[in-house]
Amino acid sequence: MKIIDLSLPIDEKAFEVHKVDIERISHKAGVGKFNRVIMGKTILGRIKYALGMRIIKKEQLPDEEFLSLEIVHAPVHIGTHLDYSFHYGSKSENRSSKTADEIPLEYCYQNGVKLNLTHKKPDEAINVYDIKSALDKINYQLKPLDIVLLYTGSDKLYGGPRYFSDYPGVDPSAIDFLLASGVKIFGVDTMGIDRPYRFMLSEFLKTKDPKKFYPAHFYGRKKEFIHIERLANLGKLPDFGFKIICFPVRIKNTGAAWARVVALLD
Repeated sequence: MKIIDLSLPIDEKAFEVHKVDIERISHKAGVGKFNRVIMGKTILGRIKYALGMRIIKKEQLPDEEFLSLEIVHAPVHIGTHLDYSFHYGSKSENRSSKTADEIPLEYCYQNGVKLNLTHKKPDEAINVYDIKSALDKINYQLKPLDIVLLYTGSDKLYGGPRYFSDYPGVDPSAIDFLLASGVKIFGVDTMGIDRPYRFMLSEFLKTKDPKKFYPAHFYGRKKEFIHIERLANLGKLPDFGFKIICFPVRIKNTGAAWARVVALLD
């Protein structure tokens, strides 16, 4: 069995719209951190710590090191992640929206299908005709619970500003077709399922047409669906005949959750 990693990292050095910070406490600095946080946790402990009576010295530890600690401050939409209906609005299908920790796990380990849409331009949206054409080219008929991966090649831009400006979006007609075929999760190798701001926002401000503003995301208020954003390495996959694992990290009451998405090939 071969495993292909389809995930992007959470990286504070990569270009991002939202701030990402990873506080990295080294093994050496970890000794002082432990003393401040643990040894001085109670009132009595703080007094003893201040007096030097309740303290661990680095000389008492192997190699004068404690444990490393990394503290991540980042939105749940950074790195590869799954979005669920709470992200799209407070209601979906006239019911209270569901959060990422409510994603049914049985949806997250299913057969995968890759659709080649690398011909789509950044100012375009992948529509139902594009999906049908891509399926015809690989002679594949969608089955319920298939996880459909829309391959655009945009992941190669990750790390720089173009990752946020040069990718195609997804039209609601494509989402509707996938849902009607029994698909519960689809994924993209772009930073989002709507077209880049430079196209979407510009058209919305000119026309004031609400259909021009986040049409794919807002479609989640009409139809419940789950999608994966920020996939990578889809070009390494065959068209079908593989499994996808995309279990979300269990974070309470969020519209999205990070995931380590992988493909399993026999």
